[in-house]
Amino acid sequence: MKIYNSLTKRKEEFIPLEAHKVKMYACGITVSGEAHIGHGYQALIYDIMRKYLKKSGYDVTYARNYTDVDDKIIAKSHETGIPADEYAAKMIDNINAIMTKFRVDDPDVWLKATENIENIIDFVSTLIEKGHAYPTKNGDVYFDVATFPGYGKLSNRNVEDALDGVRVDNDDEKKNAYDFALWKSAKEGEICWDSPWGKGRPGWHIECSAMNRAAFGEQIDIHGGGRDLIFPHHENEIAQTEALTGKPFVKYWTHNGLIKVNGQKMSKSLGNSLLLADLLEKYSDEAIKFALLQTNYRNDINITDDLFPEAEKHLYDFYSVLAVVDKVMDKLRGMELTLENEDAIRAAEVSEKVDKEFNECMDDDFNTALALSNLFGYFKEMKKLLATGSSGDLFVALSYSVQIKKTYSLLGLFKKSPKEYTAWYGEKNAEDIPAEVKAVAEERWLARTAKDWAKSDELRAKLAEMGYAVKDSKTGYELIKN
Repeated sequence: MKIYNSLTKRKEEFIPLEAHKVKMYACGITVSGEAHIGHGYQALIYDIMRKYLKKSGYDVTYARNYTDVDDKIIAKSHETGIPADEYAAKMIDNINAIMTKFRVDDPDVWLKATENIENIIDFVSTLIEKGHAYPTKNGDVYFDVATFPGYGKLSNRNVEDALDGVRVDNDDEKKNAYDFALWKSAKEGEICWDSPWGKGRPGWHIECSAMNRAAFGEQIDIHGGGRDLIFPHHENEIAQTEALTGKPFVKYWTHNGLIKVNGQKMSKSLGNSLLLADLLEKYSDEAIKFALLQTNYRNDINITDDLFPEAEKHLYDFYSVLAVVDKVMDKLRGMELTLENEDAIRAAEVSEKVDKEFNECMDDDFNTALALSNLFGYFKEMKKLLATGSSGDLFVALSYSVQIKKTYSLLGLFKKSPKEYTAWYGEKNAEDIPAEVKAVAEERWLARTAKDWAKSDELRAKLAEMGYAVKDSKTGYELIKN
């Protein structure tokens, strides 16, 4: 297995720090608002990475955090009149609910900044003792970037360039403009905790370092997050953690691409943020996943008006084939089938092929885009097998169906009932076709699948009397009003 390492800027063979065990952490959501599609995408990517590492035989512990105290949350608290801790807790409940609807599994370990205040204070105190941080008379504590020579190795920035494009706190008590806050003194009315430097709260960067240390110790295998976090967040994590431990913090840094909407970076200021809850009202969770996973996780995704509808249509086509397999198998169940040994061999080869090719894609830096592209070939072959009607080919088609569902469930796909999914899609996209017409059309399709041609023709004539023509394909039918 090879993983692209953002630190070395190349794909590397994955060899964990401890044989067969993986310690993995991904930066989660700052809960100043509802979850948008970028949050959902990042959660999906690292859930998939965790699952594939487990599939590959590793004992994985995956931790993820919620930033539940920061400037944005405090600003929302002032805006809404809801105490910051209550506002954060409400947002976490909302986000958890929508992630459940999106069908992304929880990490093995949930971490929150507010539940790690003692760990954070201990971390900051140790940095001060080691000469890498300094308190001010106002009660703030800053990391002294000049004491860490490796600063900039992740983002390839030197100290002089560190301020370019990055907002910094203006504080006359800072030694250098690029020093960053580890602890912030509390303003009047702000949420705060007692510390050796007075009442205050953690800076943004320190929480991930302190929580990683508490959960995993001094080093982890994989650290993930969006590419926008490389600088300054992850750069600062490296500086403060390695200054404290004297050891490499993370072996493999991974970063997913960003979301664009019609070519523009998604942001609240542009008013083009896509809330995950809104998308799930329009599209199935599987369609959203299929759309997102068609792009390599390291690349940006451009969401156009037709991205999700096209993904939904592809899934409908796939599910239609799976529905035909189910119908054929229901018809054949209980009948005596004549299968040759060759058919069993072909079926086993198909199962092995689907899973092997999926693993090859995922072993190449979790290449979901290539894995999804393989589906089109598999379903094309299944249609050919179904068209012959022979027992052996139907058995091989069934093998395709079973293995595709099993293998691609890791990506969150093909977990629904084919019959229910195709019916849902048809109702969602159909014109106002009367229920009685749909019932006759479905009865005719079942007759056709069972090769009861006389019944099929009889029902076709009945549909014509009702004012509808029917157009058949290998995977389904379409009703057309006369």
